[in-house]
Amino acid sequence: MTIAIRVENISKRYKIGLAPQKFQYGMLRDVLVDAVKAPFRLASSLARRPNPEAQTPNPAGYIWALKDVSFELEEGKVLGIVGRNGAGKSTLLKVLSRVTEPTRGFVSVRGRVGSLLEVGTGFHPELTGRENIYLNGAILGMRRAEIESKFDEIVDFSEVAQFIDTPVKRYSSGMYLRLAFAVAAHLEPEILVVDEVLAVGDAEFQRKCLGKMNDVANQGRTVLFVSHNMSAILRLTQDAIVMQKGQLVKRAPTPEAVDFYLASGQAQAGERVWEADEVPANAMPFRPLSLRVKDVRGSVADSLRSTEAITLEMEYRLEAPITGLRVGVYLSTVRGEYVFTSFDVDETVLYEKHSTRQPGHYVSRCQVPADLLNEGRYILGINASSFGVKRYFMDENALAFNIDPLGAPGIQWAEQRQGPVRPRLNWTIEKVDG
Repeated sequence: MTIAIRVENISKRYKIGLAPQKFQYGMLRDVLVDAVKAPFRLASSLARRPNPEAQTPNPAGYIWALKDVSFELEEGKVLGIVGRNGAGKSTLLKVLSRVTEPTRGFVSVRGRVGSLLEVGTGFHPELTGRENIYLNGAILGMRRAEIESKFDEIVDFSEVAQFIDTPVKRYSSGMYLRLAFAVAAHLEPEILVVDEVLAVGDAEFQRKCLGKMNDVANQGRTVLFVSHNMSAILRLTQDAIVMQKGQLVKRAPTPEAVDFYLASGQAQAGERVWEADEVPANAMPFRPLSLRVKDVRGSVADSLRSTEAITLEMEYRLEAPITGLRVGVYLSTVRGEYVFTSFDVDETVLYEKHSTRQPGHYVSRCQVPADLLNEGRYILGINASSFGVKRYFMDENALAFNIDPLGAPGIQWAEQRQGPVRPRLNWTIEKVDG
């Protein structure tokens, strides 16, 4: 079978702390000239194909976002890419989409590539939605007739018909996302690259995206899909690769890769500790230290009873005051289905008492009541943010733990209870006839 993507020992190095130059919007002619020059830059890069044996030094102040990544992807296959924040997933997609060039290594891509890397990637803010649709199609090498045949379908899917002749710089982030996804999915490139498209947007639009992604996959196009939603990865992809600290650590059929990802890196005995190099610089002044799951005896554990209460503890430091901080947890099944979300200042009295948290060492703690969770394996994630202002830190797959159903209601029946919760409800039985 024909190979659509071949990646050989690619690495990407970035300088830490380099102040980015102020971005300025170019004119349309600049965008078109740059698009024309892109193939020549690619050809030049391929001609300078570096020797994989040659090692690039790594002086202080640099990090490797990717390190010696190699894989092949056949035409018509759908590949999932999973990993923690900072694992190198987005950098890999940017290299494959030719947004950035690798520091060393070689990439061969067969066919037109359509990318949705961030909200509105590839859009020119001064152009209208209509003009951006045609511009993206032209960059992909499509004829005007091809774009026109898909135009109405794109607009209908995006639900921005009323604003299609408005410059996209005036769009909300949701409108931007809907149009960007519609363009990427409907202009039919041979290879579609999608990075966490389900992270933004309302639930209805996310369902539409999943449905469209499924259609694209069934049409035999090559797809690379990054997501923290394991349910979407399992549903849409056949194989998956697991990234860890810039390296490819496993490639396998999707269920096996997902199980490996959820198990690897999870702290033993129900505890996750963050090392300094695992915390992004933009998390400051919030510094996560550890997340723990404790049983009723106060012991850290990764296997707990459904009939007993569970304590969740988040330990962290603040290097400066934060107003409106909320620290919370996401509990989900291993299939990516959310069970609940809870924050430490959900109660009004706590919200008012801790409206501004001063620098110091903190522990936010809550208790999950007994007789709530069903048997199975669960994933615990955390979020630290100021509502409506900034997200300081998020790890959706911080640790995993197991629930044992011994003594749970209905345990006398042989069949497995469905669903993530198994509440002990108060039933009565009353005979109402003679």
